[in-house]
Amino acid sequence: MAEIIRTSPHARAEHEEAGATEAGAWAVPVDPATGGGETILEVRDLVKHYPLTQGIMRRKQVGAVKAVDGVSFDLGAGETLGIVGESGCGKSTVAKMLVQLEQPTAGAIRYKGEDITKLSGRALKAVRRNIQMVFQDPYTSLNPRMTVGDIIGEPYEIHPEVAPKGSRRRKVQDLLDVVGLNPEYINRYPHQFSGGQRQRIGIARGLALNPEIIVADEPVSALDVSVQAQVINLLDGLQQEFNLSYLFIAHDLSIVRHISDRVGVMYLGRIVEIGTDTEIYEHPTHPYTQALLSAVPVPDPTAREHRERIILTGDVPSPANPPSGCRFRTRCWKAQERCAQEVPLLAVPSVFRGVDTPAAHDSACHFAEEKAVVPH
Repeated sequence: MAEIIRTSPHARAEHEEAGATEAGAWAVPVDPATGGGETILEVRDLVKHYPLTQGIMRRKQVGAVKAVDGVSFDLGAGETLGIVGESGCGKSTVAKMLVQLEQPTAGAIRYKGEDITKLSGRALKAVRRNIQMVFQDPYTSLNPRMTVGDIIGEPYEIHPEVAPKGSRRRKVQDLLDVVGLNPEYINRYPHQFSGGQRQRIGIARGLALNPEIIVADEPVSALDVSVQAQVINLLDGLQQEFNLSYLFIAHDLSIVRHISDRVGVMYLGRIVEIGTDTEIYEHPTHPYTQALLSAVPVPDPTAREHRERIILTGDVPSPANPPSGCRFRTRCWKAQERCAQEVPLLAVPSVFRGVDTPAAHDSACHFAEEKAVVPH
């Protein structure tokens, strides 16, 4: 079994220097704000704008694509935060900024209190060891010219302190065993595996450096339904075994509910509602969340007949020219003049403040109200 030691970069170095080799995660107190352990990742007002330019000889910026425009959330130790939303809402851009594959235009990403957007060199390298990513496409995220052993062992070339050269083959075989693959497959190439097996290889690569946080960017969207269940169950088991924290991005609302402790709903670069899985799925208060949930397939024919389907009109606005005020107002059946003039804050709606109800969770709507759209 792969050895897992969970600490901050500086504390871990001291731990290793002291000769500690026993596996196990450090116990942390429960934080009620996150529903998991203490908060280890804080995202505040995260912004990513891509410039739009014109001209040939002298290029001039004439606008910007506002892919992410003020996203804030917390992630607790051992917690899974699911992020859902339609294509183009900025989910994957958030994921890339968390692992510093994209530099934010503004905002802060604090890992254990330290803003990683201001780090570089060795300090950033140490943090990256603790925040790893599982990519969406298992076919293009693995180098076809490298063996499985080289793919999973490549992080050890970048962070040789994790595994001395003599022990790397054994560690790679241990990781293959952890993710449910035969350790003897170490010399095979990616084309010799199915899609689900390739995604397991990607997960093994993400686990190689003993991370604390896994950012999973739609890890099952390219897989068959039966294989999706296997990979989700694998991720769930690894979280329990290694005390991992997940930021899980997906389109499938049923998968997100199955694996997530809390769920955030994104629309056009912003989070419009966030809460526990029960609060979001059974007591949604934002019109966009209610519309999403009303589109979820219901297997029970009787329940399906009595469900109210919410049909949104109009197209999703361009992120290069988002609507003023509430970004959802152009498709919302509740929209009023205030929605065009005032940006709604992501907070507990005033109508639910001080009331002991699951509807009392953060929602960015001026006219938030509870609406049950998923049959029980």
